[in-house]
Amino acid sequence: MEKKTELQRMLAHPLSRRQIINGAGVLAGLMIARELPVFAQDKTGLPDYPFTLGVASGDPSPDGVVLWTRLAPNPVSLDPKVPGGFNSDRSVAVGWEVASDPNFRNIIQKGNALAARAFAHSIHVELRGLKPSTFYWYRFKAGQWISPVGRTKTAPAQGAKVNQFKFAFVSCADYQNGYFTAYRDIAAQDLDLVVHLGDYIYEYGPSAPTFDANRKHNPSFGGPSDIVNNSQMTSLEDYRNRHALYRTDSDLQKAHAAHPWVVTFDDHEVENNYADDIDEIGDIRGGYASSPADFLIQRANAYRAYYEHMPIRQSSIPIGPNMQIYRRLSFGSLATFHVLDTRQYRTDQPLGTDGGLGFTNNDFSITDSEGTNPTGTLLGDTQEQWLTTGLAQSQTTWNILANQVMMARFNFLPKVLNPSLPNLFNFDQWDGYATARQRLLDVFAANISKNVVVITGDIHSSWVHDLKASFANPRSTTVGTELICTSITSSFPADQVNIISAAASFTSPWTKFFDATKGYTLCTLTPSQWRADFRVVPTNAAGQVQEINGVGSTLKSFVIQSGVPGAKSA
Repeated sequence: MEKKTELQRMLAHPLSRRQIINGAGVLAGLMIARELPVFAQDKTGLPDYPFTLGVASGDPSPDGVVLWTRLAPNPVSLDPKVPGGFNSDRSVAVGWEVASDPNFRNIIQKGNALAARAFAHSIHVELRGLKPSTFYWYRFKAGQWISPVGRTKTAPAQGAKVNQFKFAFVSCADYQNGYFTAYRDIAAQDLDLVVHLGDYIYEYGPSAPTFDANRKHNPSFGGPSDIVNNSQMTSLEDYRNRHALYRTDSDLQKAHAAHPWVVTFDDHEVENNYADDIDEIGDIRGGYASSPADFLIQRANAYRAYYEHMPIRQSSIPIGPNMQIYRRLSFGSLATFHVLDTRQYRTDQPLGTDGGLGFTNNDFSITDSEGTNPTGTLLGDTQEQWLTTGLAQSQTTWNILANQVMMARFNFLPKVLNPSLPNLFNFDQWDGYATARQRLLDVFAANISKNVVVITGDIHSSWVHDLKASFANPRSTTVGTELICTSITSSFPADQVNIISAAASFTSPWTKFFDATKGYTLCTLTPSQWRADFRVVPTNAAGQVQEINGVGSTLKSFVIQSGVPGAKSA
């Protein structure tokens, strides 16, 4: 009864989503307003340097960008009353400055913000009135302390001619599986944008890595037992502490300070392979499995901490367990990003697979939807219609779907490799939702001139796929391209690399590339061509990034010609 009451309290929030969006942060304003009487009383309440988590910017528009920081003198605390911050029940006045030069000789804008305790003393400043397609530098001040300097860039004006746009996309950074060397390589690139496709943090309990005993997760505050991972995060304090731990990494801080980011989440920001209100962990592992009511409370805590640590707009402030994260950003005449959410609205994974690999005798040889999940959805009706309409109305040369899980069909163990076993698919990917995927492929086919490119993360390896009008017919028209980045650090089973390479050669003629080395993908767009460089950092045989000073390099490159869906080796 207590859990139900807590969930009802979250869902009964007095402000609707539309009110938050149209009210320019009404929710934040109300929370902050209650603390204004102590605004002038807490100027010296910071016990130590507060900008330990760095600075960041994100969601650039032609006239502005979001600036972020969070005050955390004690970034990772084992005291549940001081989760990743400091022991203050008051808000703190923070000044901010934006300049046209890194030395702040020409300050363009400045102001004050309130680091509200309600949001763990995080700050989201939404700038307006800046020039399009322009670099700016920014910093924060709290008491005697000054933050690191960040650099950001606004988007080109709507419809403006853009000759080149350069961005990196990344995913899956497991703190315990290696150093964030790839983030440092990203920081050194000349980019307009970084796109993070999810698994920014991992929810697993602490386990000491073989290469660095100190690089392990902080424990949770007594969450339910999970027989695999030992300490399952559930509370707001848990998620705040985990985000704070990741944010202390110097290479991640450099990448955030160097470029504006666009972010979306996948599963590990909450829990492995969850689907809407369904807690997947434990379903096949024998550990703790939450009821939907319990899990929605956990999800609300995770979403709240995610908002507090990301450079995203106040329109994404969670209302209980609900968070508006799918959105659209355009960059002049060249590119539109359709940022997706494939977790919050999805139906459960089919065939009792707990969201992972599952065997099936169906080889999808007749129709993609046969025998899988004909009523399943990854996007939900509203988001699917939003995407369909957005693609049809887009006027830019390239249309990019920032997507979490592999869209192309892939049989990981075709019968030609082992005739005694059924086929093996990953039903947490779009293969588990083949009817919904076919609807989307039909939309791509109807908008063939829109140059649809799907960028994907999740699978801890690099892939390139031609997206077919029907995967049941390999000779069908190619209607789009999928580029999948490898992970920053998260592991891929080394003993599966050769098997997957063999499977691709037998059953997936649309698969052009596969590799499990760690890194990210660097993309350069022009009106006539898209170039994708698969950047890698030194990775050992166990799939770990152990060289903290490792040097990045380009492993393989592909190009996509405007008007010609599909990728070719560069």
